[in-house]
Amino acid sequence: MQSSDGYFLGGRSLTALYIGSSLLLTNLSTEQMVGLNGQSYAGSMTAMSWEASAPLALIFLALVFLPRYLKTGITTIPDFLEQRFDQRTRQIVSVLLIIGYAVSFLPTVLYSGALVLNQVFRITETFGISTFMAVFLISLIIGVTSCCYIFFGGLKAAASADAIYGIGLIFGGFFIVILGILTVGQGSFGGGVAQLTALHTEKLNSIDISNSADVPWPTILTGLLVNNLFYWAVNQAIVQRALGAKNLAEGQKGALLAGFFKLIGVFYLVVPGVIAFHLYGGGIENADSVYPRLIVDLLPASLTGVFAAILFGAILSSFNGSLNSTITLFTLDIYKPLCKPHADEAELVKTGRIFVAVLGLVSIVIAPFILYAPSGLYSYLQEMFGFFNVPILAAVVVGFFTKKVPALAVKIAIPAHIVLYGLSKIYLGHIHFLYILAVLFPFSVAVMLLTGKLYPRETDYKLDHNPQVDVTPWKHVKLVSCIILILVAATYLLFSPWGIAG
Repeated sequence: MQSSDGYFLGGRSLTALYIGSSLLLTNLSTEQMVGLNGQSYAGSMTAMSWEASAPLALIFLALVFLPRYLKTGITTIPDFLEQRFDQRTRQIVSVLLIIGYAVSFLPTVLYSGALVLNQVFRITETFGISTFMAVFLISLIIGVTSCCYIFFGGLKAAASADAIYGIGLIFGGFFIVILGILTVGQGSFGGGVAQLTALHTEKLNSIDISNSADVPWPTILTGLLVNNLFYWAVNQAIVQRALGAKNLAEGQKGALLAGFFKLIGVFYLVVPGVIAFHLYGGGIENADSVYPRLIVDLLPASLTGVFAAILFGAILSSFNGSLNSTITLFTLDIYKPLCKPHADEAELVKTGRIFVAVLGLVSIVIAPFILYAPSGLYSYLQEMFGFFNVPILAAVVVGFFTKKVPALAVKIAIPAHIVLYGLSKIYLGHIHFLYILAVLFPFSVAVMLLTGKLYPRETDYKLDHNPQVDVTPWKHVKLVSCIILILVAATYLLFSPWGIAG
């Protein structure tokens, strides 16, 4: 496949089942299994909103974003930003994404994986070192291994195993839930369910307005929706699967299929944390260590090693994929156009290798410090994303629905958002960050619209139709979207005072 469509988008031939499963497996990794279960252990089922509300964003992807993406025939989201605004806008967004990967996503992947491997292999006890040092050493091993993959061309082989790791995580996750319920019920599955729904019912409540909740329920349709829209409808690593659809109908079916999958995730990504509270009480100081402890305590010794191997593969896969995406952004969007416009392939590869070594080192150094994140690794990850996700989402939305807003609008809105969000962490730290995002998104949109009013484009932007993709919508897309909305509401009702938390 020599064309960009063939290389990046599978020749635009992807069907619904591939798109839906790929969206789920690309999203799933150790930072979710460790982080979300840690949140539900320390807090309650409000943590499930990260999973249970994702279908809302996938519905927006199917109905609003994907039809426009496929109509333009773009290969990547940065392509659209350059087409709609200018190359400098694309480069600014690429820099933000690179920084975001370096200080948030990559370190959390290392940290979550290191916690699991530390518990499974008892590295802290065996070598008599602190958890901080154990996380650093394991992160170093993972980081060096990942860099070697990229240095010596092993990334393709690792990427091809993504599906195996993802399926292994799902089956392993459900197995831990079953074993946990049996343990709570002293060998009886029904007895375990009865115990879980009779004791500590407050842990099963997902409807909580308090600021201390992992996700206060008013943010589900405000700040959390903004957060999810960026991840599921603008984030290139995710959207790329849908951009490769053979037609709009297949893309829409794939996105909605992923929505069904995400609702199931509540039961193996969040419920184990509640089970852990019943097994261990509230005495575990670092909530992020709860899921690794469940693995060690519940799985038979023979399966513990197998699951640890799957987890290690998933960690490598996530870390490699993110490193590769970041290298691509740096070499093609930053280094080549700004530093060496005439650089040949060999020089770009060499530069990419140097960059990946630096990026890997930064991630390894940051990873152990996540131990001290007050709200755990998952909140740390999402809060760090808050520095850049809102203005990028706003740029795409404004780019779609306006004709006169210029590139200057994005260049004003991005630094304004970063400054205001940073100030909110200093002066409004007592307010949940999702409330802050709920305010800053319309602010960014307003700044862009006002700039467009004062300094409009000289020529109106036109969303051109690229005829290579059939953009006829799936005839059942609205009906299935409504069914998914009903299932989302039913999931929240189940984990509420009117359901099993009553």
